[in-house]
Amino acid sequence: MTAEELKRKKAVVLALMNDPMYKPMRFRDIASFLDVPKNRREELLRTLDALVEEGQLRLSKRGRYGKPERHELIGSFLANARGFGFVRAEGLEQDIFIPRQDTHGAMNGDSVRVLVEPGQRFKHAEGRVLEVLSRANRRVVGYYRRVNSFGIVMPDNQKLTEDIRIPKGQSMGAVTGHKVVAEITRFPEHGERESEGRVVEILGHVNDPGTDILSIVRAYEIPEQFPEEVLRETEQIADRAGQQLRELQAEAGAETPEAFAERVEIIREECSAAEYAALERIQRRADFTALPTITIDGEDAKDLDDAISLEELSSGNVRLGVHIADVSEYVRERSETDQEALRRGTSVYLADRVIPMLPHALSNGICSLNEGEERLCLSCMMEIDPRGRIISHEICESRIRSRHRMSYTAVNQIVTNREPELCERYADIVPMLLRMDETARSLRRQRSERGYIDFDFPESRVVLDGSGRPVEIRAYERNAATRLIEDFMLAANETVAEEFSWRQLPFLYRVHERPDPEKMKELSIFVNNFGLTLKTRNGEVHPKEIQKLLLKVEDTAAESLISRVALRSMKQARYSTECSGHFGLAAKYYTHFTSPIRRYPDLQIHRIIKELLSGGYDARRAEHYEAILTGVADEASRLERRAEEAERESVKYKKCEYMERHIGEEYEGVISGVTRFGIYVELPNTVEGMIRLSELRDDYYEFDEKRWELVGEMTKKRYVLGGRLRVRVAAADRLSRTVDFLPAPPKELPEEDL
Repeated sequence: MTAEELKRKKAVVLALMNDPMYKPMRFRDIASFLDVPKNRREELLRTLDALVEEGQLRLSKRGRYGKPERHELIGSFLANARGFGFVRAEGLEQDIFIPRQDTHGAMNGDSVRVLVEPGQRFKHAEGRVLEVLSRANRRVVGYYRRVNSFGIVMPDNQKLTEDIRIPKGQSMGAVTGHKVVAEITRFPEHGERESEGRVVEILGHVNDPGTDILSIVRAYEIPEQFPEEVLRETEQIADRAGQQLRELQAEAGAETPEAFAERVEIIREECSAAEYAALERIQRRADFTALPTITIDGEDAKDLDDAISLEELSSGNVRLGVHIADVSEYVRERSETDQEALRRGTSVYLADRVIPMLPHALSNGICSLNEGEERLCLSCMMEIDPRGRIISHEICESRIRSRHRMSYTAVNQIVTNREPELCERYADIVPMLLRMDETARSLRRQRSERGYIDFDFPESRVVLDGSGRPVEIRAYERNAATRLIEDFMLAANETVAEEFSWRQLPFLYRVHERPDPEKMKELSIFVNNFGLTLKTRNGEVHPKEIQKLLLKVEDTAAESLISRVALRSMKQARYSTECSGHFGLAAKYYTHFTSPIRRYPDLQIHRIIKELLSGGYDARRAEHYEAILTGVADEASRLERRAEEAERESVKYKKCEYMERHIGEEYEGVISGVTRFGIYVELPNTVEGMIRLSELRDDYYEFDEKRWELVGEMTKKRYVLGGRLRVRVAAADRLSRTVDFLPAPPKELPEEDL
């Protein structure tokens, strides 16, 4: 029984027991009532056992299943820095508030059994923790400080509200100022707040270069070093594959299929049977080495996993080729490298380093679509008409040779400004680039017409010096080239997803479910305060309505706030074996096909596609994928969230480190948020800080909830969204990842102007 099936069966059982007429029943009575055949009753029993274990059902001594008494629930404890917390339980609309004195020593993320207090409803309920079922934080990263004969570790995680005591002899020689990893050996009991532990790793002094980001890596338990057996395996793979491709590389230009076959036969006499089988597989691939194929990436990118080509057809249509590195040719299922890639799930892009999913011998070597080198790919060839409609497509194994390694900056200069020097240097592909830009725009129009939502928030680019210190922070701007690649990759992902959805084979999809109706009602009420409307029906909303809302506030003072609130109202995209569509893209079919070097789900579906293309896909393989894909989807979704959180934390940290060196300086910013406790101001470099209400000393300010502004009682001075404000940097705290501003004092006029 898969996780998806178990989830559906749980819902059926809970629906029965939530019926007001339900009375506790024995197993056989439930099976009979639900009309479960005898050969499926074992699955029902496993479902009931799972619900009992989760605390959603209670099994009486007489063997009857019913709802738990006293409103006991099991959920995850969410700690607050002020000592209290909440418990989030499946099926509840609102979290359960837990007062400081009733946390029972629970720490953030712990699984707990909680009692909802009598007389409380589950909405806005209050409760107390009865038992901590499992601990989420066995190891903690923090700042070590020596205190008399013992030490304490102050956790980096602000939701771990209490320090960890380190007894004498358990510090590994750490001194005040060290960042360490501490293993908790004794958790707080009821009524206690302090944990006890021992230092298991010293990461370095807090001021040493790299210690800051290494602390984040350890806190999120991201594997950094590859095991020796993985490195040995990938080196052997890369050497062998590189030799094969060099032997097959044409001396000049493209070969005819006959000449290629003849050269393979010559090589055959000098290699083993296994090596020859690999060469034959290469020979069977579609030969796209003569196509004008290019890669477009950032200037610093080394793992080039996608290339594109475009041909004009006599019909007026174009044939777009999206060529993706065939990583699955080298990373075999269940190999050491495959298991390590699954354990990582994704590459992690931190402020000062990249932690790759695959070793560099593959990601930057044999799998990277480097200029002038023959590489193996999976290609999605799409015929597209002038309106941006995909008329037909073919997915195939291929060989390509990238003609140029282009950068986003150069391509943008060519298609936007026709920059003379670049146009001369790349004269052989300029016409293709211009037609690519037209094709990308037509694909974008098609997506826009169906309701594609574009949350275009400025990303931050942190520039570091040689020692890892931030020397510049600036907004990362999207341009015509980044949009072009985005449009082409989206088209390929949708095309592959649609084909395999129709084939009804076990597969992985990227899904983004419809927003919760209650969230949409709240969003509708919120935007009404700005004189805007969000068209909903029973809380349901079409993505086009969100798109219209964002277009209405584009370039207005409220754009940033409304975009952020709308985004928070969405569900999180995830991986699934069910093709349930992508709400944000307004796409019925969607998957991740285009980045197998850095995302495991892409590598996984490449295997399925290749087995189907080669004729190796049969009932046995279908059963195998049916058994593993739900687990792969769930784990990949979890690891993706971990990577995103770590990436955000690393950027926040570097922003605070940068602003520490600019305390006292003044900047012009834009008010990005207004609350009852202060004003958020965003600087042009994307750094956001807060002016606390207590620092607005020229008047007493009240918060207008409807207009989202602060209004001075005496002066009627208003702080409104989008308003420009000059601020002075007051403080920056790397530990809490916060920046504090003050209103800048009025500039004094020179004496001659008085």
